[in-house]
Amino acid sequence: MRARLPGDPIGRDLVDRILRVDHAGEYGARRIYEGQLAVLGKSACAPTLRHMADQEAQHLKAFEKLVVQRRARPTALLPIWHVAGYALGAATALLGEQAAMACTVAVEEVIDEHYRGQIKALGEDEKPLGETLEAFRKDEVAHRDAALASGAEDAPGYAMLTQTVKGASRFAIWLSERI
Repeated sequence: MRARLPGDPIGRDLVDRILRVDHAGEYGARRIYEGQLAVLGKSACAPTLRHMADQEAQHLKAFEKLVVQRRARPTALLPIWHVAGYALGAATALLGEQAAMACTVAVEEVIDEHYRGQIKALGEDEKPLGETLEAFRKDEVAHRDAALASGAEDAPGYAMLTQTVKGASRFAIWLSERI
């Protein structure tokens, strides 16, 4: 994680930013899996996708509660993530099961890094929130591992696909933290 810069949020502003972006991320993840399941719902990888989608739904539900409890402002970009998440999920699924799994690998690697930085930034001041993030981070790492075990690296253009999805994920995080 980079050093704190002037203007970086602290205290309540930091928590608001974390809740805003993580709520948006879990919402987007749910939409990605909905798009993938619309295409691959009867495929061999459907049970794996459903399991990951169920966990993302649990994460989203937790963040929906936290946003209300902590009076954090959700991102104004949810309508965009509604469409973009589904489109990303459906598009990668149309490329095949391995490409759908490559999408999961890319997103989850970015989220692992993202949650790690947030946990570190929260420190002891927000220990319960940090513990929640750590539990969710472990689920995300398990999703990445399951996707790798399901042949993600065999997707055509794996390196290009994952780098593109990682870049888009980082940009979505950056936007959702701010808007």
